Amino acid sequence: MISDALAGKPGLWAAGLLALCAAHATGAEIRANLHDAHGRPVEDAVVLAMPRNRQLLEGVRPPGRIVIEQIDKEFVPYVKPVHVGSQVHFPNRDTVLHHVYSFSPAKRFELPLYSGIEAAPIRFEQPGPVVIGCNIHDWMIGHVYIADTPFFAKTGTDGKAVIENLPTGDYVVRVWHPQMIIAEAATERPVAVGARPASVEWRLDLKPPFRIPRQGKKSGGGYR
Repeated sequence: MISDALAGKPGLWAAGLLALCAAHATGAEIRANLHDAHGRPVEDAVVLAMPRNRQLLEGVRPPGRIVIEQIDKEFVPYVKPVHVGSQVHFPNRDTVLHHVYSFSPAKRFELPLYSGIEAAPIRFEQPGPVVIGCNIHDWMIGHVYIADTPFFAKTGTDGKAVIENLPTGDYVVRVWHPQMIIAEAATERPVAVGARPASVEWRLDLKPPFRIPRQGKKSGGGYR
């Protein structure tokens, strides 16, 4: 132990303590950049960093209130990554009824018709992707990705994402996207995280987006 080896040596004790703290320091980051086969930035991709030292996952708690809203008969955001064990609220901001459901293996659930009241939150206990829909409005499709690591981020319109406040160390980084053709495991990359930001890039082959056309006609800013 450091305390045994450095007992009676104040200078060496301080140096050893600083080294120990540095080994577990946070504040490092991974910067990801994703493009499709045509070089266009990929939005709504989830980038995940799994530490090789699984002790770094211990004691991590899901964040506070997580929300996926229903606005103008769409799920907002379209893709929402959450950590295993998180509870997600699905408030209906529309004046019409919605019936939220999923048949995905990672989480099957239903929130029967509701509007104007707060539905019970859904807890996501198993990792993996979950497709959510509305029984009333078939074009309403969204995605929840339940991450097995607390270290993740989602790409913006520029195809970039930053995973911040990482403990230094070695990670396996991977990507998920709802239109991705290859298996998620095939995207894995080893990344060493140190004092400087680490960078990683992917070029993904994507399926064409599957979107059911909206029904009805606009009235007062929304669809009936």
